[in-house]
Amino acid sequence: MSNIPVALTIAGSDSGGGAGIEADLKTFAALGVHGVVAITAVTAQNTMGVSAVSEVSPEIVRSQIDAVVTDFGVKYAKTGMLSSPSIVEAVSRAISDHRLHLVVDPVMIAKSGAPLLKQDALRNLKLQLLPLAEAVTPNVDEAEALSGMAIDDIDDAIVAGKAILKLGPKAVIIKGGHLSGPPIDLLITGDGTIRQYGGSRITSASTHGTGCTFSAAMTALLSKGHSLEESVLGAKAFVSNAILYGIRIGGGVGPANPMSNIEIDAEKYRVLSNMSDALAILESTDGLSLLCPECQINIGMALPMQYARVPDDVCAIPGRMVKLGSHLKASACPHFGASSHVAKVILTAMSFDPRIRSAMNIRYSDSILDACLRTGFTVSSYDRSKEPDDVKRTEGASIPWGVTAAINAAGKVPDVIFHKGDLGKEPMLNILGKDSVEVSMKAISIVRQMLGRGPATPY
Repeated sequence: MSNIPVALTIAGSDSGGGAGIEADLKTFAALGVHGVVAITAVTAQNTMGVSAVSEVSPEIVRSQIDAVVTDFGVKYAKTGMLSSPSIVEAVSRAISDHRLHLVVDPVMIAKSGAPLLKQDALRNLKLQLLPLAEAVTPNVDEAEALSGMAIDDIDDAIVAGKAILKLGPKAVIIKGGHLSGPPIDLLITGDGTIRQYGGSRITSASTHGTGCTFSAAMTALLSKGHSLEESVLGAKAFVSNAILYGIRIGGGVGPANPMSNIEIDAEKYRVLSNMSDALAILESTDGLSLLCPECQINIGMALPMQYARVPDDVCAIPGRMVKLGSHLKASACPHFGASSHVAKVILTAMSFDPRIRSAMNIRYSDSILDACLRTGFTVSSYDRSKEPDDVKRTEGASIPWGVTAAINAAGKVPDVIFHKGDLGKEPMLNILGKDSVEVSMKAISIVRQMLGRGPATPY
């Protein structure tokens, strides 16, 4: 028995790597499913559009399906670009012969507007393939072509979905991204179930391959034993993440990023590991309590720039670090979203230099500042008394304003940024660096300089 589910994608190849077979395989891999393929066409395309298409013969398409199904134990398959009536017919026969569970993504037009399904193939798709489908996943334009009716709102989509159900699939999922208003996805099943799945519209120039990614995610989740509704919800969340962290490449519509779903998990592990090392260093070093302000110390580290957008993308210490004799002690294990203050320092610094992903707040004093300068750190500051009124009135705007002012004054992100406080605001110094271990070593260097012990181990 295989220890990993296997899913088959029957679709065209996108030379730009954003849609088709390439998007499907990335999605399968990200969801822990081994992907096998039957290529129906080779396209020459990039973010600007499709410039050429060469179909694979129906016989070769069928041979690919037979080869992988008979050896890999495939149970679930999805279709994408099928191009011609003869390919639709060959695929339909293969699906029927092998009794595969099928998700149909009725790909008709590329994101750039290029046709990917010949007009005379639409009839074959409706009559031969849809009756074999567990689910069909049209967008609004595709649903209009399949149902033969215009769709202007969610009520129209429900009527169209019911019409598509009459063609034979067990379920219809109409994706609402092309509707005005919130992007509501609609699930209609043969037993009369109608479900609406809301969401937030994401502004992005990287949406190429979203339809392929959605249907591939559904196929992968179904192959892992999830129910239809669980698979719809999971696929929607998965593709939303792929859009949110889409790849900014090329001069046109960039590709969504299915791999972001596992890349973020991997980066979180790396951050947590680095933070764990940093805490081990800080907690074992004598004298660091000298740096502790009234509000205590926190240290944080962000995900890489492409994934770091809000404080929840920054790892820090819940409850901060407190004095324990001459040492520091973390109140809890590192956690993402644990600090808004340190996170804002880091996110602002990263907007100037993506390499700077960590910061630590410490007490301000003339002696600590002098130790920073004698250690050779670059230092910059801002004056909180000069904070504009509109910034003061805006919740959470003070730190980004101050850090920005200090970086602009230095002409780069310095090692240290400080301010001398204001009414009700404790003076503070922030150490910045590429990761939390580097920041920790900088803090140790400052204390060693204060105590006359010489420099710390190079960071």
